[in-house]
Parts: sequence; C-alpha cells; structure tokens
Amino acid sequence: MLLLEHFFELFLDAAPWLIGGLVIAGLIHSFVPTKTMAKHLGQDDLTSNVKAAIFGAPLPLCSCSVIPAAISLKRSGASRSATVSFLVSTPETGADSIAVSYALLGPFMAIVRPIAAILSAITAGLFAIALPEKVSVNNDPRSETIDPKNTESTDAAPTVNSCKTSCCSSKKQDSDTSEGHQHGSVSDKKDTITQNFWQGQKYAFVDIFNDMAGWLLIGLLLAAMTLAWLPTDFLTRWGGGFVAMVVMALVGIPMYICATASTPIAAGLLMAGISPGAVLVFLLAGPATNMATIGVVKRELGKRAVLAYLSGVIIIAFISGFATNWIVANWQIDIQAQLAASQHLLPEWLMYASAAILAILIMNYGKQQLRKKAVV
Repeated sequence: MLLLEHFFELFLDAAPWLIGGLVIAGLIHSFVPTKTMAKHLGQDDLTSNVKAAIFGAPLPLCSCSVIPAAISLKRSGASRSATVSFLVSTPETGADSIAVSYALLGPFMAIVRPIAAILSAITAGLFAIALPEKVSVNNDPRSETIDPKNTESTDAAPTVNSCKTSCCSSKKQDSDTSEGHQHGSVSDKKDTITQNFWQGQKYAFVDIFNDMAGWLLIGLLLAAMTLAWLPTDFLTRWGGGFVAMVVMALVGIPMYICATASTPIAAGLLMAGISPGAVLVFLLAGPATNMATIGVVKRELGKRAVLAYLSGVIIIAFISGFATNWIVANWQIDIQAQLAASQHLLPEWLMYASAAILAILIMNYGKQQLRKKAVV
C-alpha cells in the first residue's frame, strides 16, 4: 500500500507539468522548421555550436529519436561539430523535462539541468572541431540509410522529413494562392496554422509520449520503490562525492531513457540522500547516451566524433556535478525543502484532471503495444 501511495503522489505531481510540456513540445514541432535550424548550423565554429545547443535544448526528443533529426540536419548542411552539439543538447533536456524537473526536483535543479546540458553540448561540439576525422565521412543520403536496428526509434525520421515537406508545401501553396486569390490568403494561412498546430499536438501526445511512456512508468515506479523501501541512510553513506558520480555515469551511459522519464528516478535518488551533483550526472549522462546513439554517431560522423560526443557529456557532467554540490553547500540551498515545496503548487482539480489525461495516454500506449504484439 505504501508503494502505491508514493506512486500515486508522484504521478499526481508530475502529470500537469508533463501535459504542459507536451503542449509546448507540439508547438515547437509545428512552428520551428528543421530547415531554419540547418541554415544557421553550417560552420564548424563556436557560434554554430552555441546555436545548435540552444536550438536543441527545448526539443523533446530522446537519445534515439533525436538521431533521424540530427542526420537530417547534417545532410541539410549542418556542420559535423554542430550536429554533435545538437545530438547532446536535445536529449539531455527539453520543454517537457524542464517542466517535470520543476515539479519533482525543485526550482534549483530545474535551472541547473538545462544550463549544464547546453554547456556539455557546446563542449562536445568544440571537441569535434579539435578532433577532425582523417578520412571524410560519406554523407550522401543516396548511399546511406538509417538502420532501424541501430536507431531503435526511426519512426521519428519520417516525422521530421514530412514536417519539412508539409511546411514547405503549405507555404508555397499560400504563396500561390495569394497571387491569384488575394481575398482567400488570410483564411488559407489561418487554416495552415491551425493544421500545423494540431499536427504538432498529435505528434507530441502520441509519438513523443509513446517514445517515453514505458520509461516514464518505470521511472515513477523506481522512485516510489525508493521512497517506500530504501532506508534513508543507505545511500547517504556514499552519495556525496566522486564515487557516487562515477556510479551514476556508469549506470546512465548505456541506458536508454529520455530526459522526462529520468526525472522521477532522479527525484527518488535525491529523496534517498544522493547528492544533487551525483544526480545531475545521471540526468545528463542517462538521456544523452546509449549504445544505439553511439553506433550511429560512429557511422555518420566518425570515430573521433564519438570520442568528442562522450567526452563532452562526461567531462561537463562531472564538472557540473561538483559545481552543483559546491553551490548547494556554500549558498545553503535546502534541496529537500525544495523537493517538498515544489509539489502541490497547482490547484487539486488541475492536478487530478491532468492525471486523468495522463492515464488515458498511458492506456492508449498500452493498447498500441498489445496490438503490435498481436500482429507479431
């Protein structure tokens, strides 16, 4: 019973922020064309890396679903280093994960997390510049295709490409209409905006949510188990220093988990006594890396890009972890108090309504999984 109580409380706290984050994610998907990004990411320099990190930070893609988007950017003209920066920044944070971080981790961790993610992305991009490939990698889309076995989430690929095509075709259609039918142009634009909005929301609440639903449930369950069963002094014995950060990195790097789904696990670790710095290492290393992403980065960008990619994530994760612990200690930030204060900030009716919507989304996800198994 205690386990169910903790699970329900975490579910209730996370639901409204997750729903709000998905809405924002849909807006980003609808109105931020991939072509616009590629136009600004063509150079191997600091400016392109900063832009790639900032562009990628709010996008709600996990470490596998970001692969098709990154490859699309690379083949649309983005530089190798900017692509690496985008690959790191995008899965480490997002509009949805920032909202859930505020709800479950408190305002301090919600601010530190995206800052550290952007810094690690810029660093990885700069490492990619410092480690150029000896042999150029063939990026001709006619000769290379995305291997579903390597990406694990290639359903995002057609979404990225179709968005680009539909956005461009819609704009062209609006332009053609304005030449021959000026009176209908305003209406056509409104229809296009409305259509793009609903397409983005469908993408967020179906595609994005289904990508993270399984791990989200696992994360909430692990957090509830931690609160219910783990003695409070078990992890505090070694949860404050370098060893804890190493353990968090080793656990996080091979794991396939998105930024939002990792947040409940991080909340459970914080409540159990793990230091904020060690938890931040997990929040950066877990979503940014997994074996599928590493394999595709090696194939598309080269071996040295993999080294730059992993180095940027790990080095900045550890530096950020130590800096976070130092700030918490010297500024006397009470993380436990923030964890408690960040919960139940919203009206109960909104929390229960959001939880109901989240439950419906989870049931829809479950039905889809059952259908897939039935087909197989």
